This record gives sequence, structure tokens and C-alpha cells, in this order.
Amino acid sequence: MAENLSELDQYILNHINEEDDILNEINRQTHIKSLQPRMLSGHLQGQLLKMIVKMINPVNILEIGTFTGYSAIAMALGLSKDDAQIDTIEVNDEVEELIQSFIDKAGFNDVIHLHIGSAIEIIPQLDKEYDLVFMDGNKRQYRHYYDLVFDKLRSGGFILADNILWDGKVVEEIDVNDKQTQEIIAFNQMIKDDERVEKVILPMRDGLFLIRKK
Repeated sequence: MAENLSELDQYILNHINEEDDILNEINRQTHIKSLQPRMLSGHLQGQLLKMIVKMINPVNILEIGTFTGYSAIAMALGLSKDDAQIDTIEVNDEVEELIQSFIDKAGFNDVIHLHIGSAIEIIPQLDKEYDLVFMDGNKRQYRHYYDLVFDKLRSGGFILADNILWDGKVVEEIDVNDKQTQEIIAFNQMIKDDERVEKVILPMRDGLFLIRKK
């Protein structure tokens, strides 16, 4: 089964746009320099993010969880408005120099604004209305992120929350000490019950919750 899935994944990648050179470099460097390269968005999700940006044509994007910058740059590649901006928040200051080097190399130093620190502390300081929010930070804080960003999201704007299927653990018996899975399940239920939004789950990779504010 794993081999068939791998072949299918490769088939999908073979039939979408080729990975942009800068994203390919981030991919390679992340696998060399990071202990957790699996956290990278990767080609398929990067292409989806880029396509969604092209579809909704945002002015302001907020990203929670930069990692090494792949997803932020993928979204920046989809921007078309001259005044479009991306605020991206990363808690790990050890990757700040690496992220900024990729942003500079991609030519987006005037577009992507990197904030280092806790998203819980930084989000209230951002005085903007956002068209798109991409959540890929600490899974145990997803509900808190959602509460913080909701009033900053314009009516008709979108939230994309990553990893909401969590390797399928959301439908398995939960260990009492597994706080991350518990919080993801609680977040998913909160979105399901929130009548202020429309929502759909995209079962690609580790699951994406696509949420539209009414």
C-alpha cells in the first residue's frame, strides 16, 4: 500500500507545475539543515497555497508558523497586487537568519515581513485587516490563534489551518497525555460548530481546513 501511495504522490507531482527554483532550494536546504524537514510545506501544498492566493487576490496575508519560509514565499509568488503584504510569525529565533536569507534571495524583502516571537503576543500588535490567514504553528494553540485572528479577518476572507488530520490520529483512541491531538480535535469541533464560517476539509497531506468568514 505504501508503495502505491508513493507512486500516486509522484504521479500527482508529475502533473502539476514544476517547483519554482527558489522553493526547490529552500526544500533542499531545509532537508540539509533542519532536524524536522517534514514540517516543510513542500511542492504540492506550496502550489496549492500559490493557487489560492491567485484565486482570492489578497492584499494582506498572515502566516502563523514560518518554519524555513517555504510557504510564505510560495504565497508571495502568487501575489499580483503591488501593495500586497505578508506578515509571517516564527517562534524559533534560531532560523531567523536562514528565513531572511531566502526572503532576500527571492526578492520579497519588501513584501514578506518576518516577526520572531510568540504568535499569541505578536498577533494583537498587528493593526491590519487580513484577506487570508495560514495557520501552521503550535497545534496546541490553534483555538487561541483562531480567536485572535477572527476579528482581523475581513468578511469573505479565508483561514487555512494545516495538519488538522494529524496522521489520522483524530479518528483513533487518544492517549490521555497526547495534548496536541486533543487540541486539534477540539479545534476541528470548534470550527464545525462555528456558524460564522463556511468550512471544508481538504484531505491532502496531513489535512487542511479551508474556512471562509461569512
